[in-house]
Amino acid sequence: MRQSSPERGWISVQGILRKGYGVASGQAKDSPYPKGSIEMQTPFFLEQGIDIRKLYPGTLNISISPYKFNMKNPHWTLRDVVWFNIDYPETFSFSECIVDSGIAKVEGLVYYPHPETKPAHYQDESTIEVLAPYIQGLRYGHGIILLLNPNDIEISREEGPHKTT
Repeated sequence: MRQSSPERGWISVQGILRKGYGVASGQAKDSPYPKGSIEMQTPFFLEQGIDIRKLYPGTLNISISPYKFNMKNPHWTLRDVVWFNIDYPETFSFSECIVDSGIAKVEGLVYYPHPETKPAHYQDESTIEVLAPYIQGLRYGHGIILLLNPNDIEISREEGPHKTT
């Protein structure tokens, strides 16, 4: 991760922690990835320079509705990653972020599996998936403040771009 002061000039958006599919963490009963997709993807990301080993092997699914996000210029993009015995490679992008849950304020990564290369488990444009260290006491419905790099990610409403503070 970058060693700059990430909060300076970053945008802040409020969200709510929502339950995801359980595939990233492997908690879904019908998951095709018993270890979870994140744990399985970790060595492939590491091979390409993205080290997520200190982050919890699952995602925080944060709804920022009525806003949506666009990964306009991600800091890292890994193309054509074949991480499982599948017929199609996937593309993943990442951007540094800060998660402020009120319980803890931690550095993490926005995790963006490109929908055009990921046919299953679609996330709507108002749900941001984040990889972060485990936060004890965090529950679904919990309010989250995300700090995001505006060079990487754009937050907007139907009316057009909107930055929150």
